[in-house]
Amino acid sequence: MAQKIRIIGVPMDLGASRRGVDMGPSTLRVAGLQGRLKQLGHQVEDIGNIVVKQPEEQHYGVKNAKYLEEISDTCKGLAEMTRKALDEGFLPLVLGGDHSIAVGTAGGVAAHFHKESKRIGLIWLDAHGDMNTPESSPSGNVHGMPLASIMGYGPAELTELAGVKPMIEPRSVTLVGVRDLDSKERRLVKDSGVHVFTMRDIDERGMREVMSEALRFASDDTAGIAVSLDMDFVDPSDAPGVGTPVRGGATYREAHLALEMIADSRLMVSFEVVEINPVIDLHNTTATLGVELILSGLGKKIL
Repeated sequence: MAQKIRIIGVPMDLGASRRGVDMGPSTLRVAGLQGRLKQLGHQVEDIGNIVVKQPEEQHYGVKNAKYLEEISDTCKGLAEMTRKALDEGFLPLVLGGDHSIAVGTAGGVAAHFHKESKRIGLIWLDAHGDMNTPESSPSGNVHGMPLASIMGYGPAELTELAGVKPMIEPRSVTLVGVRDLDSKERRLVKDSGVHVFTMRDIDERGMREVMSEALRFASDDTAGIAVSLDMDFVDPSDAPGVGTPVRGGATYREAHLALEMIADSRLMVSFEVVEINPVIDLHNTTATLGVELILSGLGKKIL
């Protein structure tokens, strides 16, 4: 089904230790994203990149949440752009950047639906839980905190930036592909009530059954599903150029099936792709796969 899609680039790498994911939006565009979406019949509008401060421009601030103020400012701007896109009938397609931008995307979507007293669900495709808070984080890197913030845990600069708290209820959040959690983070993952499907679940039950359940949880009593794809969801053999690679991820076909099933549901209200790092990539392989997965999520079929 043809859609109106608005591409928003967020070239931010303030949330991570390893530099380079700020080039992610450019690599996806270079891989032909806009043209290939148009070939699917979608109406596409690319509004360029949000201006993001560089780490070299300022001190990181507090050690347990580095660059928190700058990340919060960027996410506020992104939330406004995301909300506006939905208000104007577009599906926001957000290109990151590190995963801390998800607070802005989710905030904008939540604000849009909150006006109609509706809630949204979230499918989080990621090797990591991203459910640290400044108190539990071993690194102080905010890209390990966005999901906690979206659910109302963490610093007010993030949890309250869109005026809806929590942006998404934990019971409407599903994590898929998790295989690397920090020790203190595990407690919040278990206590919060989120639905988690680890790589072992995918191994034992298969991606089809896992995604069927993930979609059911995220769509239960919600107006639609926000989708957040960290490219480290995919195994590094297929996606080497990511911010924090972890062996043992989704295969090429498992990743496509996950996105194809999301497309089939017709429930997606926003889509973001994050953590592509061309500095450690091979011939733009990861961005090329990113474009392919975006296409699968937006309706491309084999037959």
